[in-house]
Amino acid sequence: MGKTLYLECYSGISGDMTVAALLDLGADQKVLEDVLESLPVQGFEIKVSRVTKSGIDACDFDVILNEEIDGHDHDMEYLHGLDHQHTHDHEHVHEDGSVHTHEHHHHDHSHEHHHDHGLHEILHIIEHADMTERAKETAVRIFQILAEAESKAHGVPADQVHFHEVGAVDSIVDILAVAICLDNLDITEVIVPFLCEGQGSIRCQHGIIPVPVPAVVNIAQAHGLTLKPTGVQGELVTPTGAAIVAAVRTSDKLPQTCRIVKIGMGAGKREYEGTGILRAMLLESGSAEAADTIW
Repeated sequence: MGKTLYLECYSGISGDMTVAALLDLGADQKVLEDVLESLPVQGFEIKVSRVTKSGIDACDFDVILNEEIDGHDHDMEYLHGLDHQHTHDHEHVHEDGSVHTHEHHHHDHSHEHHHDHGLHEILHIIEHADMTERAKETAVRIFQILAEAESKAHGVPADQVHFHEVGAVDSIVDILAVAICLDNLDITEVIVPFLCEGQGSIRCQHGIIPVPVPAVVNIAQAHGLTLKPTGVQGELVTPTGAAIVAAVRTSDKLPQTCRIVKIGMGAGKREYEGTGILRAMLLESGSAEAADTIW
């Protein structure tokens, strides 16, 4: 008998909020770290901490990329392939293994190549990760949903999407972490009635785009997710967050009666009005006379 998870998305949902909420529910952080260490992806570390949002204690999950730590940009060597060749002659590897990059090496350009990966490479990473089959299946499903939505938004085939949202190392880690934690908690049912979303517009790599962003609208449309508009200016639902819900949701209705076994609070990074927390609950279907009934 697997467990039932209820996600309350009053502040929207993103990958890192979901990982944080699941860790707060008791997903094993050591299991997560071991799998992430097995990945053929270097250049990142994870940080799990407690933060206070609107006076509420919550878990925060952060993926820290190496160039944020040491100013270098040498992660993902393994995946660069041809993209990497044309920057190679500008780099000198010192005896100690550090990479020195000349000034004339156009950093923005390398940054895009270093952090955009196509679906094919990502599926390769998942296939060779030290994860259970069930976790792999969840991760693959999330990426496929995301790839389809981004492909439709940008008008390119899904296998050619250069995900800025998907292929960025932090997004890859968030999605794999969600799959690992859901599996570790043995969650088989996921109830998500709606996703609150902001409005207005945000700046992305290509310019200014409306909120909800096109990939989120595409996912909501393809998978029947209910987006609830709020007055918040800005993006509450990220494409990764929407893809996670679309991939794992089994119902959009709460049972008539149920007992809350445990509550997990996942903090969002953005500072909007509202709590900025994803609340996750493990539920047990209860009898009508259960004391803590939620209607």
